[in-house]
Amino acid sequence: MKKQWILPFIVLMLFTMIASACGNGASSGASDNGKQETTATEGTSSEAANTSDTITYQSETGPVEIPAKPQRIVALTNGPNILSMDVTPVGVDKWTAENPLFKDKLKDVAIVSDEDPESVSALNPDLIIAGSHMKNLEQLSKIAPTIIYTWGKLDYLQQQLEIGKVLNKESEAQAWIDDFTKRAGEIGNEIKAKYGDKVTVSTIEIADKEVFAMGDHWARGTEALYQAMKLNMPEKVKNDTLKDGYHSLSLEVLPEYMGDFIVLSRDMTRDNEIMKSGIWSKIPAVQNKQVIELDTKAVTYSDPITLDYVLNIFKEGFLGTGK
Repeated sequence: MKKQWILPFIVLMLFTMIASACGNGASSGASDNGKQETTATEGTSSEAANTSDTITYQSETGPVEIPAKPQRIVALTNGPNILSMDVTPVGVDKWTAENPLFKDKLKDVAIVSDEDPESVSALNPDLIIAGSHMKNLEQLSKIAPTIIYTWGKLDYLQQQLEIGKVLNKESEAQAWIDDFTKRAGEIGNEIKAKYGDKVTVSTIEIADKEVFAMGDHWARGTEALYQAMKLNMPEKVKNDTLKDGYHSLSLEVLPEYMGDFIVLSRDMTRDNEIMKSGIWSKIPAVQNKQVIELDTKAVTYSDPITLDYVLNIFKEGFLGTGK
């Protein structure tokens, strides 16, 4: 009797052991497969992370693949816009480097030129920003991804927003735009409340024996005065600067272009013959001491640093309430 059930029992035990072993093997295999799938997923995530290290920037010349967070920017143009976002380029043009508003920030930054692509290449840039008027653009684009802007194609606010996109700081750029527009608008309203809604302002630049009247987008604080503060320019200035953005004047016709106030851009390190002339001294704004002077070297850009600088000067010059 015992023999009759012992053998089936042994067979059952053997079957159970084999089944158990197979089960463990299958479980182990599933575990290994799971590890392989996890590793593959991690690999995909890593690749996605690598891919996300670049973005496609829609430039005026078409899409450009650029670093999501560029570290070594050569700014042949728009250096001041980049500086205003607390990013320091590794190379800039000489005009930016020599500007008194940026000298300290750029004291260790190389000066480069579109005419010397080798100087750009030596800096090992991961991004180049250049102007459409510049030379060797094709050669520059072979050194690193190159974004090209046409001066004046974007207004000063749009330009800052585009630089914000390039630097992955679009929200910061927009925050400055909103804040500056509000502050400048309020100052403009105060000026009109004090002098009347029809008060006029002429922006001129004296360079040696030449005089130029500026339109509403030719730096020298014009974007702040006419666009943000919404002050009026004399009709003659408006009409004659409409095409080129500025207009060359002879000394004889200078009084015809002068408003109630004059914003004067000049070299502050030396006297000027025009300002010593009888014609200049008889201009009502000069006689009324309503001339606000700017250092030309410091006001040839329309970036946030420059615009905040001139806005403070205007606040003091018009209202006597600068910080």
